[in-house]
Amino acid sequence: MKKTQSAGSIFYKARVLALVLASAGLIGGAAAAHADQFDVQINALNEQNSTVQGLVNGLESQASSYQDTINQLQVQIDSVRSQLADNQAKQASLEQQITANQQQIDQKKQQLSGTIKSMYIDGQTSTIEELASSKDLSDYVDKEEYHTAVQNQLDATIQQIGALQAELQKEKTQVDQLVVDEKTQNEQLSSAQAKQNQFLAFNEGQQTAYNAQISANSSQIAKLRQAQIAANARFSGGGSPGHGPTCGGGYPAKWCEVAQDSVIDDWGMYNRECVSYTAFRVAASGRNMPYWGGRGNANQWVNDAESAGIPVDHNPRAGDVAISLAGAFGHAMYVESVNGDGTINISQYNVNLDGRYSTRSDLSPSGLYFIHF
Repeated sequence: MKKTQSAGSIFYKARVLALVLASAGLIGGAAAAHADQFDVQINALNEQNSTVQGLVNGLESQASSYQDTINQLQVQIDSVRSQLADNQAKQASLEQQITANQQQIDQKKQQLSGTIKSMYIDGQTSTIEELASSKDLSDYVDKEEYHTAVQNQLDATIQQIGALQAELQKEKTQVDQLVVDEKTQNEQLSSAQAKQNQFLAFNEGQQTAYNAQISANSSQIAKLRQAQIAANARFSGGGSPGHGPTCGGGYPAKWCEVAQDSVIDDWGMYNRECVSYTAFRVAASGRNMPYWGGRGNANQWVNDAESAGIPVDHNPRAGDVAISLAGAFGHAMYVESVNGDGTINISQYNVNLDGRYSTRSDLSPSGLYFIHF
């Protein structure tokens, strides 16, 4: 089951992996080979790539989560900013209305002041004088009613505008608070989004670094394969992979007809490797084949044999295991026969790093070691 990893967990594992790989000497260089087949480093690099790719996948998942959060925050920010713009426009409109109403109130107060002044002046005139200045009694009454009506109308207008002014001021206070709250909310959302962007940037930086490591490992793998192929070029022949219940050289189907390096043979070595095949041939002939699994690179067999008291020299005999020390891991071959001119005929596996059986005739023994099991 795949577990969801937190960003902290992913970054911690990534750092630990980097330290482990660096301490093992497997980043940017070759490590000492301790497995039983020549591409131990290749397998180690592939395992590293698999592990690092797992970290990258976790980072990608976390990055997707960051991006989703950023997108959600942006939607909220856009909404708040839209509301803020609307309320700021409403705020400005209310301010204009309040200013206009205040101007009306001031104007009406001036008119009322004039009316009161006029009524005051009229009030200094005696009733007899005012009657005398009037055309008739009806004119006198009309003047009194007019003054009173104008005063009452101005008072009512001022009160009405004042009431509207109070409502507008109340609404503006509410809008002012909304504007303050929305500005605060916008700042908080923007700050949260900025942090998510920082997390995303760090995450992407980690991805870039690990993808670069995967690329470097892949390049190293390609170089190792090419180096091994070049080192083994002199042993390449016209053989072909075996088929049927037994494969080339009698190598058992249980090891031959499955994927290379997918199973371990009886001597602790991965299947379809040169050392696995030669170990099988030695054992199949009835001779003792030591258990060299875990330390069985071909270029280690010479020292392993000498340590075990098995003779090693440069003189080939049929049934010997021929060892080349060339390349990162060397190569092991089984000597089928020795020709009169001193050349040898050999059989082998994986000379071209493809896990296949092949043979070679008339091969010069120069530079080769021969283990006499």
